[in-house]
Amino acid sequence: MRSLVPYGLACEFLDEPTTVDESAPRLSWRLRSSRVADRQSAYRIRVTAEAATGSGDTEVWDTGRIESDATSAAYDGAALRRCTRYRWDVEVWNRDGRPDGHASSSFETGLRNPDGWAGAAWITRDENTLPLFEPPRDDHRTLNTRHLAPCLRLRRAFALPRRPARARLYASAQGVYRASVNGRPVSDAELEPGWSDYRDRVQYRAYDVTALLGQGTNVLAALVGDGWWSGFVGFDPRRAGKIYGDRPAFVARLLVEFPDGERMWLGTDETWRESPGPVRHSDLLMGEFHDAREPHGGWDRPGFDDSGWPRAIVAGRDTTKLRAARAQPVRVTSRLPAVEVSARPDGTVIADLGQNIVGRVRLTVRGAEPGRRIVLRHAETLDPDGGLYTANLRRAEARDVYVCSGEPVEVYEPVFTCHGFRYVELSGYPGVPEPGDVVGAVLHSDTPWTGEFSCGDPDVERLHANIRWGQRGNFVSVPTDCPQRDERLGWLADAQVFLPTAARGADVAAFFAGWMEDVLAGQDEDGAFGDVAPKVSILREGAPGWGDAGVIVPWTLYRLYGDERILDRSFPAMTRWVEHIRRHNPDLVWRHRTGRHYGDWLQIGAETPREVLATAYFARSAELVGKAARVLGRPGDAERYEALAADVRRVFADRFVGPDGRVHGDTQTGYLLALEFGLVPPELEQAAAGHLAADVEKHDHHLTTGFIGVSLLCPVLTRAGRTDLAYALLHQDTFPSWLFSVRHGATTVWERWDGWTPDGGFQSANMNSFNHYSLGAVGDWLYGGVAGIGQAPDSAGYRHIVVRPRPGGRLTWASAAQETVRGRIESAWSLTDDRIALDVLVPPGEPATVHVPTTAPGTVLVDGRPAAERVEVLARHDGELVCAVPSGRHRFTAAWHPTHRRIP
Repeated sequence: MRSLVPYGLACEFLDEPTTVDESAPRLSWRLRSSRVADRQSAYRIRVTAEAATGSGDTEVWDTGRIESDATSAAYDGAALRRCTRYRWDVEVWNRDGRPDGHASSSFETGLRNPDGWAGAAWITRDENTLPLFEPPRDDHRTLNTRHLAPCLRLRRAFALPRRPARARLYASAQGVYRASVNGRPVSDAELEPGWSDYRDRVQYRAYDVTALLGQGTNVLAALVGDGWWSGFVGFDPRRAGKIYGDRPAFVARLLVEFPDGERMWLGTDETWRESPGPVRHSDLLMGEFHDAREPHGGWDRPGFDDSGWPRAIVAGRDTTKLRAARAQPVRVTSRLPAVEVSARPDGTVIADLGQNIVGRVRLTVRGAEPGRRIVLRHAETLDPDGGLYTANLRRAEARDVYVCSGEPVEVYEPVFTCHGFRYVELSGYPGVPEPGDVVGAVLHSDTPWTGEFSCGDPDVERLHANIRWGQRGNFVSVPTDCPQRDERLGWLADAQVFLPTAARGADVAAFFAGWMEDVLAGQDEDGAFGDVAPKVSILREGAPGWGDAGVIVPWTLYRLYGDERILDRSFPAMTRWVEHIRRHNPDLVWRHRTGRHYGDWLQIGAETPREVLATAYFARSAELVGKAARVLGRPGDAERYEALAADVRRVFADRFVGPDGRVHGDTQTGYLLALEFGLVPPELEQAAAGHLAADVEKHDHHLTTGFIGVSLLCPVLTRAGRTDLAYALLHQDTFPSWLFSVRHGATTVWERWDGWTPDGGFQSANMNSFNHYSLGAVGDWLYGGVAGIGQAPDSAGYRHIVVRPRPGGRLTWASAAQETVRGRIESAWSLTDDRIALDVLVPPGEPATVHVPTTAPGTVLVDGRPAAERVEVLARHDGELVCAVPSGRHRFTAAWHPTHRRIP
């Protein structure tokens, strides 16, 4: 029986990716074991190239037995061939040095520029032919206030002499697309190829279409929309066509391999046919118009007569910017039927999904006459009179229109749009639909969920759920904000603040690594990162805390996932950012070239001095560049930036820290930054923490932090020995607080603390989202503080696990689990009147350091035996026993007294 088992095999942090362009892709695995104190003593990886024709696989790499506990390795075999499927196996040896478990996975290489796309061109419509297809109806003209163009239908019929042994479609778009073969979709991915900085790269993906092709006539087809390329993006009043292009285009190569080894290629060119269709327009912000009366049956299948369709035109032949997709695609991950449907006096119907989501509606219509027009409008919340509240959408129309064909039952679901909404208003619907006829399709990047949290307070559990729903809705291809209004930009500060929380709930390694390419692409010649990535709408240099994400995100990904490659590729840009700040601020107080300088954005009841915040981030970025240099083996760079960080810390302390430990401005965020970034002289740290605690108490256990300070509040208080105040803030349910919105029915995290209040109603519609992840950055503390899952300061990829739960507040129990790159970690504690029980799961590898909370360290039992008999006791402190715990599942019990926790 095998005890040590590798699982969760990944290539470039993805599960069996089909489009890998890396020459040395990284292969990784996690470990679990049925034995206590097990570990991997060695591993062996074998990679074989699969033959499509059955002529036999070819081994291209065999590491042999490698004495190591590492759970990843970069490919180092024969040069990888393009368009090839590789099978890889990993075998591991257990702590006894015996071979144990093994597992297999695969990856496929892509077309791999520069010449992989030879024979394929970007194709689009000839705008001169469009008037020929305009229907003689005014429905679309009436509602198409933004002058949006119809989606593009493309098709190409071709013949195959026999069934293929293997076939792959490589596709992308300047815009968004859905591809099909013989009328069947090639994938369940949505909004492909996603949003990237198209001036730098356009992503493509490969699809296995072997089973969709047959002998004889076949049809390759695509529906193409404006998407981010030529649709509305950001809050610019102009079209995005001013930024990227004025109309969408499609590119594809089809590779067909036959059993005898023969290959056939088919690419996009002038032989394709094009035509508009029933989707008269589909825009991410404005919505979609679908006229089901338009004839469209069978257009994407063999036998359809396309002789009346004009030929597509070539929009360009430059495919050098095509890059393999780096992250999971966007998908519909769940569907939520309406929980309530009600008729309004004005004849409209409002359906409530019960949850604020990002996605679209799947609408079933029964018994409608031909030409009936049904309009769907979307909103996150309702006006006081029960109608949709849409003022906060700004220019985004979020309106879908369906013109019925007259079939007895019709099902409509938009294709290339998504909205942020909980409520949908239907006008023109025949009668009142059943709740099951109005279904919300939840749409987001399909990053695997890897974290779980629960506790004894339903309000805190709802907060955790809101944080996860905010992550779903705002992770649509890039980490955006405000999915309902005309914005949806990849703000850098929001992302760097929320990344640790995001990584608790999901595996976001590939997602953020892909987005970092856009961050790097947005760096200007002077070394400044932007405020947003991809860089649109906001073109100035990044503000403090925003531009610093170009340093903080790569470092955080290294810490969480052990990803040295992203550090290495980002390092030159990281240094240029720090040098940009230093060059314009030679006195080391960051006051010049601060971009828009948002400060502690949306802080409430306080104003952190901008120079304090900026200089703190200057010190932090310099410090992290020095740390990165150490990891990368660049001692000269490390010494240079360590010295710079020390100089900035010294200047910060001289300028902004008083002799009594007060930080200039005397705000929560000022103290949080100074303490978290090590900017307060050691002898004054306790005094500074005391001023922070006093400010929280002065505000009657309410926070005043904005986007920048919010993630640090509970962790810094906890490390300062004031876990009681951290819990007081967590449980606070009056304004401003995390639970204030929960108490008022929120199902996602709001953009601002005062998005709505009983006294003031809605905040300014100019900026008031009810789905935003930034203020939900407390989620990291739920896992790392409440449940206690963490790692040592010098650890990366959870190599040195630390479990240190902090019972407190109203909680009598809490539980969390997290899949890390090393394996699954669990921590669950519960309290009785005089005992605490702590259950811990440590994955195979080095022992974890576990801090057992107890009022009497001598009473600790481990799996029913005295601690010293089961684990190595490292220290006894007032309030905890510290021990080294081997891998496996363990239960700790100890004495506990209610007075051990300070309850405000």
